[in-house]
Amino acid sequence: MTRWLFSLLSLLLAASASLAANSFQIVLERDVKVAMRDGIILRADIYRPQADGKFPVLLVRTPYDRRNEASIGVRGAQRGFVVIMEDTRGRYGSEGKFYTFVNEPNDGYDTVEWAAALPYSNGKVGMFGGSYVGATQMLAAITNPPHLAGICPIVTSSNYHESWTYQGGAFEQWFNQSWTSGLAEDTLTREATHHVNAAQGMWEIPLSSYPLFNMNARNATSAETLAPYYLDWLAHPNYDDYWKKIAIEEHFADIHVPALHVAAWYDIFLGGSLRNYLGIKAHGGNDAARNGQQLMVIVGGHAGNGPKIGDVDFGAESNVSEDDVILEWYDFLFKGAQNRFADGKPVKIFVMGENKWREENEWPLARAKETKYFLHATAAANSVKGKGSLSTAAPAKENSDQFTYDPAKPVPTIGGPLCCDSDHWPAGPRDQRAAEARDDVLIYSTTPFAQDTEVTGPVSVELFAKSSAPDTDFTAKLVDVWPDGFAQNLTEGILRTSHRESQEHPTLITPGEIYKLTIDLWATSNIFKKDHTLRLEISSSNFPRFDRNLNTGNQRPYLGRHANSGDAFTTATNTILHDADHPSALTVSIVPAK
Repeated sequence: MTRWLFSLLSLLLAASASLAANSFQIVLERDVKVAMRDGIILRADIYRPQADGKFPVLLVRTPYDRRNEASIGVRGAQRGFVVIMEDTRGRYGSEGKFYTFVNEPNDGYDTVEWAAALPYSNGKVGMFGGSYVGATQMLAAITNPPHLAGICPIVTSSNYHESWTYQGGAFEQWFNQSWTSGLAEDTLTREATHHVNAAQGMWEIPLSSYPLFNMNARNATSAETLAPYYLDWLAHPNYDDYWKKIAIEEHFADIHVPALHVAAWYDIFLGGSLRNYLGIKAHGGNDAARNGQQLMVIVGGHAGNGPKIGDVDFGAESNVSEDDVILEWYDFLFKGAQNRFADGKPVKIFVMGENKWREENEWPLARAKETKYFLHATAAANSVKGKGSLSTAAPAKENSDQFTYDPAKPVPTIGGPLCCDSDHWPAGPRDQRAAEARDDVLIYSTTPFAQDTEVTGPVSVELFAKSSAPDTDFTAKLVDVWPDGFAQNLTEGILRTSHRESQEHPTLITPGEIYKLTIDLWATSNIFKKDHTLRLEISSSNFPRFDRNLNTGNQRPYLGRHANSGDAFTTATNTILHDADHPSALTVSIVPAK
């Protein structure tokens, strides 16, 4: 008997032992065949109440092995739901070839309608799950299945180019390679034995190497066999038709159902989760969709669950049960339960620093005041030893700051919104002082706050910058500095200068020319406690979270090139201006004290 069967047996025994008077006994149907429109058979497990009558359906479509969802299957069926776990196409028990995203709209539609027609279904189907499982929901929802009645996407994105595979034009190297390697394990299992040797290259890519994929015959064969989508991501660095046809942002008007969006501070898909909430609320296809969006922002997500995340303990309230959230959402949506989702306030956020939950009427908060902190420096701002500062006073006549960005010596990623291998690269809030000691990191800080100051809402940085290179990156990081010097990262962003105006049609910059650049740092909710300092870090690399810009202007450096090429990379002198004509600034939202 396999390990998962022992686990399932334990869950069933525990459920039987804890049945309350109003709970149901459970029937489990395993390996149920679900036919898709093209004849491919997907397989599902069904947990349902052992009772007469019809019940609402909760559906999860996952590439991560449906058997891992047994816990919520047991709890949901016990609670009066039919809970269906299905392996997506080409994964574990399901037929076909797995390729990210493209099959999920039709397969999702077909599965929803199949589930609605089951003899014990009442015709209402809700979907749930996080990350890629959130994508399976969103991609199904844009096809508008008649019996889809709700979704619960957790820590997922709104666009599989921007904020999934790329961000600000930069390749999400750590996520793309670690996630793809994890996916490849099941693909490898499904392939013939002769692929094993070729597949080893997937795990042998050194993070410090150039290019991302050393395109020799062995590794090319590995990628084409185990993860052909990875090569396609590299071949489509811009927001072209490859991405547009699967972008949720292009289809908000096609979504007709209420949704609970669960986002997370420090999560790799925070920006996309917030855009999904705002986009459907503004552009959903009917009143039920526009008026039925709710948002819950936890802390951690892919970075981990509380209370201890990274180097910070966020307190007992930060520890959230994903299963509880899902079941309460559908108790409210499908059964009219008067729980936390029925109180009329659609936004629930975890406020860091105070480490408390708060309910709000909207996101962003209407009472928050957009505030600009302008960059200043009385001398060079390089490293924490420099003389950079932030204040709400606009700059007058000031000298610029500059640093040398060398792709061979990138600023290392220290925590932040990472996925999916925390054993090798830890995520979440981590002490940034090692990065702040570098001369290729510019540091701008406020004076310590005289009272608790809340920053809740979108965060962005507007830089007036120039470079000696035809293309380079600029990174920005918002940091809460504690009185003892601990530098807690809050949120971060990146912009590839060639993508400053468009993700669809990039254009190189002219070396030496000044450009106005906007870096999106997504959002945060944090109370800077009395005597804490608000800090902004500016640099040109955050590796290996993002690939290194090689400063050459070659947009596809990872296809058919090798590390020993004479023009593999060059250093860049990057300059930040902050004077009356070039008022570089950090923009945050300050919530007035009560």
